[in-house]
This record gives sequence, C-alpha cells and structure tokens, in this order.
Amino acid sequence: MLKWLLTGGLIPPLLLLAGVFFLIYLKGYPWRAPRRMLSAMRGGGEGKNSSFRAMMLALAGTLGVGNIVGVANAIAIGGAGAVFWMWISALFAMILKYAEILLAVSHRRTDKRGGFFGGAVYYIRDCFLERRWKKLAIIVPAVFAVLMVVDALSMGCVIQVRAVGETLEGVVGIPTVYSGVLLVVLTLPLLARGTKGISALTEYLVPIMTAGYIILSVAVLILRRDAIGNVLISICRDAFTPESAVGGVSGFLLSRALRVGTMRGLLSNEGGCGTAPTAHAEADAKSPAHQGVWGIFEVFADTIVLCTATALVILVSGVDTTSGGVMMTVTAYSSVLGGFAEWFFSAAVFCFGYATLLCWGSYGMESVRFLSPKRRWRALYILVFGLCILFGVRGAPEAVWNIADFAIAAMTAINLFVLLLLCREVREKTLCFVKNGKKAEKSL
Repeated sequence: MLKWLLTGGLIPPLLLLAGVFFLIYLKGYPWRAPRRMLSAMRGGGEGKNSSFRAMMLALAGTLGVGNIVGVANAIAIGGAGAVFWMWISALFAMILKYAEILLAVSHRRTDKRGGFFGGAVYYIRDCFLERRWKKLAIIVPAVFAVLMVVDALSMGCVIQVRAVGETLEGVVGIPTVYSGVLLVVLTLPLLARGTKGISALTEYLVPIMTAGYIILSVAVLILRRDAIGNVLISICRDAFTPESAVGGVSGFLLSRALRVGTMRGLLSNEGGCGTAPTAHAEADAKSPAHQGVWGIFEVFADTIVLCTATALVILVSGVDTTSGGVMMTVTAYSSVLGGFAEWFFSAAVFCFGYATLLCWGSYGMESVRFLSPKRRWRALYILVFGLCILFGVRGAPEAVWNIADFAIAAMTAINLFVLLLLCREVREKTLCFVKNGKKAEKSL
C-alpha cells in the first residue's frame, strides 16, 4: 500500500478532480474558443525566444521514453486498458498544463540581459508570499526544486539513456559503454552553455524526428489495418477490468491499468506536474494565456498522437506484450516493416533520448540555480548528470522507475495544490484572453 501511494496511487484521482474543477471554473475555456486558440498559436512563431521554440524545448522533454519505453511498460503491466487511461489523463493534463504555463509566464523573472526565465518554483514561492506564509514560501519551492533535480537524474537521464543504449546494442551491436560516452560528449557541453543553445537545437530536431516517427507508425497501421478495430475494442474493454480491487469505486481507483496508464501518460506529457513551465517561461509570448495554449497542443502532440501511435503499433503487431522495454517496441515495428525499421527506429530512439536528455538537463540546471546562484553547484550538477548517463546505459532497474514515479507524483501533488490556490488568477487571465479575442473578431 505504501509503495502504491509513493509511486502515484493518488495521482489519478487528484488529476481527475483538479482537471474537472478547472474545466468548470474556467467555464470550459479555452476549449470553448477553438478559433481563439488557433489564432494564438499562429502568432507564436517569431523571434529568438518564440512561443514555438519554447514549446519545442518542452516537447523535447516529453518525447522520448514516455512514448517508447513508457508506453511499452504500461501495456506490459496494465494491459491494453492502460492506453485508455493515457487518453483520459491527457484530456485533463491539457487544461492543467495550460494553467501552469499561464502562471509560469505571469510570474517569471527577467535576467540581466533582458531575457526571461522562470518555472513552477517561482509561482509556488509567489503564491505563498502573497498569503504571508513565509516559511512555506522558503521550504516548498526548495523541496520542489530538489524533486525536479531527482527527476532529471532518474527519468530525465538514467531511464532515457538506458533506452538508447539498449536499442543501439540490440540492433546495431554498439556496446552500451560507447553509447554512454557518446551521449556524455554530446550533452555536457550544451548543458554548460545554458538553455539558449539547447532550445535552438530542439527547435529543428523535434519536428524532424516527430515527423519520421509518425510516418513509420502510419505505415505499420496501414499494413495491419484489419487488426485496428479489435485492438480499439480491447483497449476500452480492458480499461475497466481491475486486477486487485473489491469492486465499485475502490476497484476503479485501484485498477492497475488506471494507475499505470495515468502515471505513464503523466511521465510522457508531464501535464500538471510543473516541469514544462520552466521551458515555456522563456517565451516572448503576447500574454500568459497565449503561451498556455501552446501547452495544450504539446500534450495533444505527445500523448494523443505519438503515444497512441506507439501503443497501436505494439498491439496490432501481435508481439508478446508481457516483456515491456524498448526492444518490445522495436520488435513490433520490425515484425511488420522488416529489418530496415530496426535501423530507422534506432535512430529515432537516439534522437528522442538525446533531445530529452538536453531538456531535462536544463530543467535540473534551472532548479539548481534556484537553490543556489553559485556556479560550483551547477558544475557539480553537470558532473553528476554525466555520471548518471554512464550509469544509465548499463541498466535502469525498477528502483529507478520507482524513484521517477515518486518524484513526479510528489511534484504533481505540490503543483496541483498551488494551481488551486492560484485558480482565480488563471480564470481572470483566461477570460481576458477570450474577451480580447472576441473584440478582435468583431473589429474585422
């Protein structure tokens, strides 16, 4: 029971309740204004720190293990029904990610060069300071920053590089130690330069690798289109088959498919846990709500599109779904498309993993900077991050997954609590965003 709680047992109902609350409290916005949302996104592609670039950096952090290993493990542990709960978690994650990004842009800071920086730790601190809870304003943001560093080293590093190392060794035959050294050489210099160089790279890398992955997935689904109907039925049917529950509501909440699907979906899209605001806070957005809309698209692209594509390919391919891991996904693609798919998929896994390493490395770096402005701590973090890369390619035991689940679950609980405290600010800025959009439409 304790392990169940520590690794995300309470997260599904918390996400559900928080998502429903914000959906009602915001009067269905911004979903009720789809034209306004699309208009906001069309205006975010210009400038060195554009909304699009910030979203690509955040998307680099969500794409990766969550889409490949996370989905495979979710199916292996929770069955096909876990996919259904990934979809449900994504729908609520969209509105929660919108809210947290809006707050991040609203509470961000300006550096000496005039650039923006921020994240969840800053609106958490501001939230408590506004209420004169001075001790909480010191302790809670610091705890959140430490959890962010832990998650960066576990999920953002060890688990990512394990997927890369396992794939290159299993398909190409490259020893894992060589993969680790290569990733260290490619990652640490960029981390030392800061987020500007990282975001410039991910702006081009993420769209290219996403397009290639989608093309490969669509090819598999076209060849196995006859099996798609039965797979969709099994996803919906198995979602409501709890493995260890008495029944009723308790059975629903204790369903392994629900917990695993929600946690892996959260691990993938990170909605509500307060990580993506670090990337989005740097954007030259027209308003906080404008940038929040990009967060909705981020969750849609990550979970609804890419995670679903991976899950459907695994399920229609007919491979053994009890093993989990990245090689289960590789086998699913290659069993349908042939041997060349293994090489293509290896390249995709490397790009996904590398982009996520860069993004999470920068998240951890920003958290260290929040905890202490002294450079030696950032230098120590970079060194530890490099050691975790070398450790990760050797193996990512279940304990690392549990640490990642615990960190992201704790961050989500803290972040959701603060989002609820700041809900009035979210509502005011959202309604202003929608109202200004309606005025603009009438003037045309």
